[in-house]
Formats: sequence, C-alpha cells, structure tokens
Amino acid sequence: MEVLTQILAGFQVALQPHNLGFVFLGALMGTIIGMLPGIGPAAGIALLLPVTYGMDPISALIMLAGIYYGAMYGNTASAVLINTPGTASAAMTTVDGFPMAKAGRGGAALAVAAIASFAAGTIGIVLLSALSIPFSIFALRFGPAEYFMLMAFSLTAVSALTGKSPSKGTMSAVFGLMLATMGIDLQSGQARFTFGVPEFQDGVAFIVIIVGLFAVGETMRSVEKWFDGDLKPIKIQGKLWATKDEWKRSIGPIGRGGLIGFCVGVLPGAGGTIATILAYATEQKLSKNPERFGTGAVEGVAAPEAANNGSACGAFVPLLTLGVPGSGVAAVLLGAFIMFGIQPGPMLFQNRPDLVWGLIDSMYIGNIMLLVLNLPLIPVFARLLYMPPGLLLSIILAIASVGIYSVNNNPFDLYVLVFFGLAGYLFRRFEIPIPPLILGVVLGGMMEQSFRQAMTISGSNPKIFVSSGICIVLFIMTIIALAAPFILARTALGKRKAVAAPAE
Repeated sequence: MEVLTQILAGFQVALQPHNLGFVFLGALMGTIIGMLPGIGPAAGIALLLPVTYGMDPISALIMLAGIYYGAMYGNTASAVLINTPGTASAAMTTVDGFPMAKAGRGGAALAVAAIASFAAGTIGIVLLSALSIPFSIFALRFGPAEYFMLMAFSLTAVSALTGKSPSKGTMSAVFGLMLATMGIDLQSGQARFTFGVPEFQDGVAFIVIIVGLFAVGETMRSVEKWFDGDLKPIKIQGKLWATKDEWKRSIGPIGRGGLIGFCVGVLPGAGGTIATILAYATEQKLSKNPERFGTGAVEGVAAPEAANNGSACGAFVPLLTLGVPGSGVAAVLLGAFIMFGIQPGPMLFQNRPDLVWGLIDSMYIGNIMLLVLNLPLIPVFARLLYMPPGLLLSIILAIASVGIYSVNNNPFDLYVLVFFGLAGYLFRRFEIPIPPLILGVVLGGMMEQSFRQAMTISGSNPKIFVSSGICIVLFIMTIIALAAPFILARTALGKRKAVAAPAE
C-alpha cells in the first residue's frame, strides 16, 4: 500500500501542467532526434544539458528521460527509410524494415514499429515500477567494497561487450578513467593530468566531453556520409496501417521482444544493441519460415523495436536503485543527476520519492504521447530526413557551441569541445566504442572514492573485495565478462573451421 501511495503521489507530480509540458517537449524532441541519422539520444541529451541549468531538477530529468525513450521511437524512421539507423540499437530494424520500404510497405513498417514501441515501453515501465523498491532494498546491503566491485563489473562488461574488439573497449574505458582523475586530488592536493594548464585543475566538465564526443563527433561523421552520398531517403508509399496478417504475426514478437529487452537492459554493459540482436535471433529461430527474415518480414521489425524500448526502461532499474548506468545513454543521464546534486541509489527512494516516482510515472504519460505523435505524424516527421544536410549539421554545431560557451562563458571550453569532437570522430572512424569512455568518466570518481574507503576500513587489506557474498559474485561476473569475448571468438573460429573442412 505504501508503494501504491507513492506511485499515486508520483502521478500528482507528473500531471502538473508544467511537467506535462516537459514530458511532451522531451518526447517530441526525442522523436525528432531519433529520426536524424547518427545523432541518437546520448547526443540529444548532451546538447540540451546546458539548457537545463537553473531548471527544477524534476522537470529537467522528466524532459531528458523523454528524449531518451522518445529517441527509441524515432530512430526507426531513418532505419526504415534510408537504411541508416539513428543509433546502433536500431541496426537490426534495417534488416527487414528497409526491404519493406523498398517494397512499398514503409508506412506499415513504421506503424508496426510505433505500436511495438508503445507496447514494450508499457511492459517495461510496469516492470520498472514493480522492481524498483525490491532493488533499492537489496542495494542497502552494499558497502564501499560492494560498490567498487559493482562499478568494476559495469565498466568491464561495457568495455568487453561493446564493439568488435575487447582491446579497443578496454582502451576506451582507461581513457575515460584518466579523464575522471584529471584535476586536483581532494585527498593529497596533487595536480593530476593537468599538463600545466590552469583550466584543467578542476578537471574537464562532463558536459563538454559528452557534447564533443556525441554531437560534434557525430556531425563530423555525418559530413563524411553526406559526401559519400549515403543519405538518400525513400518516400513513404502505400497505406500507413499494417494488414490483419501483419498484426497477427507481430503480436508474439512484440511481447517476447519487450520482455527480452527489459531483462537485457537491466544488465550493466548489455544495452539496446544486444537486446535487439537477441530478440531478432529468437524470432528467427521460432519462425516457421525463417527464410523470410532479411527480405521484409514484419516480425523482423516488431521484435527489435520492442526490445529496443524495453531495454530503455530496463536501464532505469540499476540507474535509479544502484546509481550505476547500464548503457552509454544511462551514463549521460547519471551525469545529469549528479549535475543537479542528486546521487541515484537506494536512499533516493526515501529522500526524494517525489522525484523518483514523478519521473517513472511521467514515462507512462510520455509513452501514450509518443503513440499519439508517431502514428498520425509519421509522414510529417519523415520530412526532416529531406532537410539539406548542410543546414541540419550547421544547426547542430551552432547549438553545441552556444550551449557549451554559455555554461562558463569561457572560450577555452570551445577548444576542449573541438578536441573531443575530433576524438569522437576518430573513435567512430576506427570503430572504438564510446560508451566505455563515458562510463569511465562517470564512474571513475566514485570508483576511486569507494576503493579508498574500502581500503581504509580494511587497513589496506585487499581481501575486503572478496569478503562478502555480493563481492564474490561480482568478482566472478567480472572475470566472466573479461573472458566472454575471447571464448566467443574462439568458438566462432572453431565453427568456421568445421564448416570449411568438408568443403576442402
């Protein structure tokens, strides 16, 4: 009854007129941002972080969360119409969505994706509401050693499971940890990684890193794609609504995809990309006609889209209850929490129930708004894809530059922004994953403090990191996360050799 009372109180917060406006604004901007190829929710949130300075934290976080799950809806358009996913998690949608568009069923593909996103988002929010309190109670058992091991596992999992090369993921994470330690050490007073630059004594602002890596870096990458002529939209043809047969074939994939997405989203390091791959592979195995996948099967659109939105809701569970982000976008949101002086974790549910339940309940409302926005306005939103790339990219760079300069009114921040923009471009050019870097920046300071606290408590005895059941489980999971990519690579190599042997 107490939880039900808090949920109802959360609706009172979310239904306040100004918060309803921010829910709508976040959902609308998220949809538009998701539709623009290469930008994605992380860049969108990063672009708008400067705008939230001075805002009420609840309203600001409601809007930023709306951008997150709104972009999950919106990234379908570019994936279906121009075979270019707005984010990596929409990549599986292109496999069958683009063939449907070429066959004149682009409108039907977008309609199925919108309904799948709504259904899976609702499933995810219900599970988020149900699991938040149990997770927060369990989190009270965490001390400094447990928190250090949890963050070590999160960082290791993201580094190992993101991208094709574990070594590149590890390099990205180490770079993030180095950035997190820049500035004056609070314990010793020593300057670390400042290179004699006075502006670096307070470290590098998180917002500059995020906007540079995502917004500016993605813009540079988009310019390259523009010159290569890769952005050629396909006009929406045929009826917007799907046929009865297509809906019938989509019901099962939507339900299974939503559950798979939520469960995967809860796991640190997995994220929407892995969720969509698992959902797609599951439907292909369960299908009586697996050969249709890749040629325009509606199940191949419904399942990954449902998983994509389910994982976005699942990522809020560890973020709110443990203060640990499960993905790169969740890490950006964690940075927004910290920017407002709010530390997510088990005590957040006791200290700020209005914020937690207001945020969760706003997602119910935002999900309905997104459905209303996406179905009738799909042709209108799709016209954004026809905007001249030069104009679009110039607007993004202008917003990024003005936003960063307005934070401190310091031109030096713009030089740092350009540096991280180039770094973001090079990371994408050489397929180095960015999420481990972001996670390293966000978790680096907390990891260092948890490590020092644990060592102080134990008298510098490292056995404290395997002194409890939780620590031991997290230690084992960290080892598995490190070993998994190498085991999978050797298994795949063995299968290829087994297939090649008969041919020889």
